[in-house]
Amino acid sequence: MQPRRISKAVIAQTAARIAEHAHAHRIPAVHLILHGGEPLLAGADHIAHTVRAIKQALGPGVRLDVSLQSNGLRLDETYLRLFDELGVRVGLSLDGDAEGHDRHRRRGDGRGSHAAVTAALDLLTGRYRHLYAGLLCTVELRNDPLATYEALLRSAPPRIDFLLPHGNWETPPPGLPAAGDGTPYADWLIPVFDRWYAAPRQETEVRLFADILRLLLGGRSSGEVVGLGPARMVVIETDGAIEQSDTLKSAYPGAPTTGFHVSRDTFDAVLRHPAVMARQLGRGALAAECQSCPVVRVCGGGLYAHRYRPGSGFGNPSVYCHDLFRLITHIRGVVERDVAALLEGRR
Repeated sequence: MQPRRISKAVIAQTAARIAEHAHAHRIPAVHLILHGGEPLLAGADHIAHTVRAIKQALGPGVRLDVSLQSNGLRLDETYLRLFDELGVRVGLSLDGDAEGHDRHRRRGDGRGSHAAVTAALDLLTGRYRHLYAGLLCTVELRNDPLATYEALLRSAPPRIDFLLPHGNWETPPPGLPAAGDGTPYADWLIPVFDRWYAAPRQETEVRLFADILRLLLGGRSSGEVVGLGPARMVVIETDGAIEQSDTLKSAYPGAPTTGFHVSRDTFDAVLRHPAVMARQLGRGALAAECQSCPVVRVCGGGLYAHRYRPGSGFGNPSVYCHDLFRLITHIRGVVERDVAALLEGRR
């Protein structure tokens, strides 16, 4: 059982490790993400202490970019004034309109949280809009995709992250058969892509779509959902344990564990951990069927946690393999159509 809140001693150790790594490798900027659970439960003073301690440890030569992901229920003027002072950008979790959001995001007494989240969103997008990082939305197949997207657009978010529900070959995501057949998640996302892509101007960045487009055009992904880029983050638990991405908790208990701790281990030591090294190998670490797939450079095998199968570990295609293939080939077809039309127009 982890402590509910990180202690000041662990904060100091974490700050020292971050500064040690940044200075040793001459890293010009560090991105700190305050996550949870719900990070606002730590309290304003504790959050302020954390950010200031890490800034002080890094010193003036390294920029610290701080973001916080919240469910919004405790976000108020006091927090926003503090985040304005500290330069903390805020992302909120919102799953669409009231009906869609309240399917899963409910208070302890069973009441839906949509009204409270949208009130916090109104506060954030008023005079604190410069702190607004965007929205995180988990795909729910029972929600209408276009109605969900339109609901998210109402606050003019700078970015939307559509997240696929965590699942794997042992515990498939909702609505996906155990065999991984069918493409229900691609079928949900494709209408949203078409709506987003056809907009007369860019209304927002949809991270998944933008990453696929960048990869199709020879660029890099900004995250780990698609693409062959190496894992670029570690998680510091409230007890100071250094772990891999917390998404791995969806595979099996202890999956993110490395055995390292900020009190005694460097981040360089973590990078030499076999499980972490495996996530730096790109295409070479993928299952054989992935390596021969025509969209492997774009798909990248999907999110690491979604590849898990008892007996073979993470050496499998994503449980979303068919969905990712359909989504990527649809987007590729749209790009090829537009490039062909552009070339035809130049003749």
